Parts: sequence; C-alpha cells; structure tokens
Amino acid sequence: MRRVSAGLWGCSVLLMLTGAGCRSTETARPRASKGGIVVTSTAFQDGQRIPAKYTGDGNDVSPPLSWSGVPNGAKSLVVICDDPDAPLRTFLHWLLYDIPATEKGLPEGVPRSERLANGAAHGTNDFGRYGYIGPSPPPGPVHHYHFRVFALSKPTGLKPGASRTEVEAAMKGNILAQGELIGTYQR
Repeated sequence: MRRVSAGLWGCSVLLMLTGAGCRSTETARPRASKGGIVVTSTAFQDGQRIPAKYTGDGNDVSPPLSWSGVPNGAKSLVVICDDPDAPLRTFLHWLLYDIPATEKGLPEGVPRSERLANGAAHGTNDFGRYGYIGPSPPPGPVHHYHFRVFALSKPTGLKPGASRTEVEAAMKGNILAQGELIGTYQR
C-alpha cells in the first residue's frame, strides 16, 4: 500500500511542479535496435496510432519515414512493413529494397512502381502488388505495424517483384544494423 501511495504522491508532485501528466512516454521515444538505426515519422510517433490518411480507410499512401544511424559501411537499405497481428499469419504491407545507403528517408506517398528514381526496387507485398498498402485490419483488437529499416553490407541485387523470402535470403549475413518504428491501427 505504501508503494502505491508514494507513487501517487510522486505523480501528484510531478503534476504540480511541471504541469505534466503521469503517463509513461516510453512508447513515444524513437528506438534503435541491433546496431542503432533510429526510424521516425512526422505522421505518427512510435507506438501511436497511424493516421487514417495512411490506411485503407483513407488515401492509402505511404507515411513519410526518416532514419539515422546507418553505419558508414552500408551499401544499401531495405524497408519492410508488416502486421504480426493479422489473423492467419504476419501480413506484409510493404517491401522496398536496394535503397541507396545515402538516403535519409522516404517521402510521403512513395510511388507504387517497380523501381524508384533512386534505383530502389519494390518487392511483392501480400496483396500481390508493388508498393505500400496501408492498414485495413478486420474490426477487433489493435494491430501493430512494424516499419523496419535494415542497413546491408551489399545490395540484394534482386529484380523488382521479389518475394519477402527472396529478400530475406539475400539479406542473410549482410545486415549491419536495423531499427524500427511501430504504428498502431484499429477498426
């Protein structure tokens, strides 16, 4: 009982002194993983809801992404967006590879073409198409969409339209660093 009382008292003091709430901000902080790439978006914070504009309920355009912490030796980048909360299996929403390692992010609304102007190639998502297809989960619990960025020691060398399995096989043993941003969506 003392711990609860002390915790509430501390929260009250914090609220009075700073005007801040007492909820955790841990999910709002960008996080790096396995080597230090930090992935962010101006559209939503890590752990927060993806705006409808970037979903099947809106314009269904890709959100803007930025990243930092790509190691000097990286030759290419891969972006994978998937939903591990999908009913039957992890569902792939976006697969983009052989992005030049000098890129610092992707703009909103990346074209759904085989190749981008910078030479990056789109793989085939689980909708059987090129490019980003946003969240459109069935009604029910919250789904988590993982936007992962991988720095590779060499390009995959794959043609456009490769599957996730093919891209991951090409990545094996070549990942120098990675990071992720998680957005949520619920209907």
